[in-house]
Amino acid sequence: MKKTIIKILQFLGFFALGAFVFWLIYKDQNIDRIKTVLKNDVNYWWVALSLFLGLLSHISRTLRWGLMIEPIGHKPRFINTFLAVMVGYLMNMAFPRMGEVSRCGVLSRYEKISFTKLFGTVVAERLVDLISLLILLGIIIVAQFGKMLHFVNDNPEIQEKLQGAFTSPYLLITLVVLAILIFVFRNAFKETAFFKKILEIIKNFKEGFISIRNIKKKGWFFFHSVFIWLMYYVMLYMIFFAFEFTADLNPIAGLTTFVLASFGMVAPAPGGLGPWHFMAKEALSLYGVANENGIIFAFVAHSSMTGMIIVIGIISVLILPFINRRKVVNEEETEQVVTS
Repeated sequence: MKKTIIKILQFLGFFALGAFVFWLIYKDQNIDRIKTVLKNDVNYWWVALSLFLGLLSHISRTLRWGLMIEPIGHKPRFINTFLAVMVGYLMNMAFPRMGEVSRCGVLSRYEKISFTKLFGTVVAERLVDLISLLILLGIIIVAQFGKMLHFVNDNPEIQEKLQGAFTSPYLLITLVVLAILIFVFRNAFKETAFFKKILEIIKNFKEGFISIRNIKKKGWFFFHSVFIWLMYYVMLYMIFFAFEFTADLNPIAGLTTFVLASFGMVAPAPGGLGPWHFMAKEALSLYGVANENGIIFAFVAHSSMTGMIIVIGIISVLILPFINRRKVVNEEETEQVVTS
């Protein structure tokens, strides 16, 4: 009961944070103009194409996860793996970072695979995704260094936070004191739940890396790793063509917007609500897109992606028991035969 209350409070807190940022962005906007643009000036065929490409990325992620699971001695059905992935995305909408746990739980239940081993593969998968995002960020920094510098200069609060983080004497003092305390109390520290949790995380990483190292079809793993992020990027870039004010922007502008907006997903807000919109409209401002237009773009792009995840996620939750009903019945019949 206590854990349930804590989770509800976490959800409400994260949602309030995202809603507050969202409100700050849209509070001074002309709502009638936004409605007019959404009704008359958006080519929704491009939005539909964007969602199709997004679906391809989810299918590719499913196939890649299947490749990572094979080395631990299992080959789950594609349909269960796909539905588990979509349930995970849906859970992230409500509780940030809970999607990984949820999809492992779903697949563990219906495919009888160790949850711990599955979670190890997901940890490794997320590490691969992080590396991919950092590579894209590096490309953007090199290709668009001037515009990135302009972005930081136009947001003094970001500049101040970065400078403060690296020059603060409090940070240095804290790190030194923490290091001393860990050294002095190292034996007692090893018995703490925190230390054991770190060991568990390291163990999960090890399990995950073993799954990557032992993948038989490494070429396909690499292909899906590239394809997933390519589809993520193209999915957003297609939205550019849905509006006159972004249709002429080049692919680099789309990549810059995609990468910066992706970091908005890191914020502890359901589905990146608020922070994603802010990062997207700020990225577009680097290319001369007016603030009021960037906000509309962010609303359409984020709403369409979120809507697709919610719809498919809910469908996945509903049909999982029916798809696996015959399997459960067969297992029960087998048990009855064995016991008799």
